[in-house]
Amino acid sequence: MKTLELTFNAEFGTARISIRNPKEPIDPVQVKAVMDQLVATDVFKSPNGDLISPKSARVISRETQDIELP
Repeated sequence: MKTLELTFNAEFGTARISIRNPKEPIDPVQVKAVMDQLVATDVFKSPNGDLISPKSARVISRETQDIELP
């Protein structure tokens, strides 16, 4: 499972938004544009206050493998 994690500078620290199973390939230009739009429209509130600007984005990949017990 992959997660796209968007990190923003907020009024009182940082704020994160996670998106499960993002559409691939991930386009950095499009990610930045969406992050800018989220800041401009002020649709998300965080415990650290309003979003001020995009800080970073990353894809987190998690793989699960079952272990068969004897």
